Amino acid sequence: MNVAEQGLQIPADSVVLDADLVVPDPACGVVLFAHGSGSSRHSPRNRLVARELQRAGLATVLADLLTPSEERLDARTGRLRFDIALLARRVTAMTDWLAGHRPTAGLPVGLFGASTGAAAALVAAAARPDSVAAVVSRGGRPDLAGDYLRSVRQPTLLIVGALDTVVIELNRKAMQELSGEAHLEIVAGASHLFEEPGALEQVARLAQEWFTRHLKPGSREGDSGGITANG
Repeated sequence: MNVAEQGLQIPADSVVLDADLVVPDPACGVVLFAHGSGSSRHSPRNRLVARELQRAGLATVLADLLTPSEERLDARTGRLRFDIALLARRVTAMTDWLAGHRPTAGLPVGLFGASTGAAAALVAAAARPDSVAAVVSRGGRPDLAGDYLRSVRQPTLLIVGALDTVVIELNRKAMQELSGEAHLEIVAGASHLFEEPGALEQVARLAQEWFTRHLKPGSREGDSGGITANG
């Protein structure tokens, strides 16, 4: 399987963002990662998840949602990481770009959001119901998507660590607002960053199973929807 990484610059929301693309051969879908809370495309946690997805035949795009100058500003103020509208516009623009990029054109698109990036991913999913096929949130803040949650009809998996009790409740409440299939998976013994042994590997497995199930032609047809929780 060919998994060579390609560095890209993607125009989005009047700026140009750095991204790393891996396209297995063959690829059955593509997953765009939406980072949050001061993270970037170099996040070792998301890169571990991306490798698991690549092994399952899914292309991955790890992109910075902020420019270098914006990252420096955010490091001082922490302000931009909570600008969900800004982050969502950029995730949406990159989703559109993938549809026109030859190696990923025609592939079903999934969004993987972490922390505040999960809210941005959900807003983008609401904005692109015909382009985005599924969403996964890791330790995310889906509640920050606000009223957009009601417009998210794509299958959505929310993954939260069992020790992250405040975020569990925020995810439970947000899940009630989602219009499509929604599932909450609570990883036993895991904290917010899933730093405990085996926790992040479990996140990667859950994400891989969700995306391989939903990122295929016709996977959303006949979906009965519903809300479920584990843990």
